[in-house]
Amino acid sequence: MDRLPDKQTLLDHHKERHFTAGEIVRDIIIGVSDGLTVPFALAAGLSGANATSSIVLTAGVAEVAAGAISMGLGGYLAAKSEADHYERELKREQEEINTVPDTEAAEIAEILAEYGIQPHEYEPVVNALRKRPQAWLDFMMKFELGLDKPDPRRALQSALTIAISYIIGGVVPLVPYMFIPRAQDAVLGSVILTIMALLIFGYVKAYFTGNNPFKSAFQTALIGAIASAAAFSMAKAVHP
Repeated sequence: MDRLPDKQTLLDHHKERHFTAGEIVRDIIIGVSDGLTVPFALAAGLSGANATSSIVLTAGVAEVAAGAISMGLGGYLAAKSEADHYERELKREQEEINTVPDTEAAEIAEILAEYGIQPHEYEPVVNALRKRPQAWLDFMMKFELGLDKPDPRRALQSALTIAISYIIGGVVPLVPYMFIPRAQDAVLGSVILTIMALLIFGYVKAYFTGNNPFKSAFQTALIGAIASAAAFSMAKAVHP
């Protein structure tokens, strides 16, 4: 009779590869997408208003700096709010475990029952968790409230990631204005360069999000094109 492989052997032969940097990728997507489209629309609008390349460049750099600070601060506050919410819920759940343990134990049973586990199967689990307060608390946070413990460095990391990504994206539409003195000529180069960047960005973004890469590239470029066309047209209407 063949010997069955043990658990460790099975795990060694089956290495799952899951993408675990979702929050970082999300921050990069937020930063780059806004960085590409907002300064792009601003530059196109100023070009439509017959501004010089130096003015467009100055305004664009100021917008990129302000946008990076604003977006980074927004990312910091959002991550900090998530961490604060987790801590509040953690304290509340800990208090409930201490004051009404039977009620909390019944909630464990209810959660497990939702997965089709029968009473005779989940009762040992409930009893085991009651003997392990920290595991009990972690279980309730994860499966009752759907909350994962946030990384304490998350807020600062999010702020820096979004801000840097915004700057990287924001520089792209401004590059032609650095070399072409006449803004009305530079705007064409900005459009071509930014649309190419949006196509590439949309394609790469789909790789991480699991969407259709060509569809994502087209949609991302289309949004940027609409934003710049609207800004340019509005500027032309105001300053014919």
